[in-house]
Amino acid sequence: EGFQNLRAAEIKHGRVAMMAALGAVAQHYIKFPGFESVPAGVGAVTTAPGTYGFAALFLLSGAMELAVWTQDPNKEAGDFGDPLGLGQYNEEFRNKELNNGRFAMFAAIGIISADLLTGKDAIQQFG
Repeated sequence: EGFQNLRAAEIKHGRVAMMAALGAVAQHYIKFPGFESVPAGVGAVTTAPGTYGFAALFLLSGAMELAVWTQDPNKEAGDFGDPLGLGQYNEEFRNKELNNGRFAMFAAIGIISADLLTGKDAIQQFG
């Protein structure tokens, strides 16, 4: 049970990191209506209305975590089924997801650290 909980946490953190790394790059180019004045990067969290968007995402993800994405103890860690019916949730896919998630955790913390240090978002870091 201890390993199962740690593996489930690793998979969840990896999935969040993959979305965070992609979002850090995408926010340079994509602005939702009403959020045009919000800066890209970490500054979005501290600037209204970006603060409201962050609070909404935080509450929504917390509700999803507690109500929808609950781990079934009879299933493998991180196995929430195959919602699209693609038949891709096999051992090879799980290993790729785990490794990509591990890499994304480093990528996300690198993007955030660089943003805090330089004040530039993920794309601006390239020059």
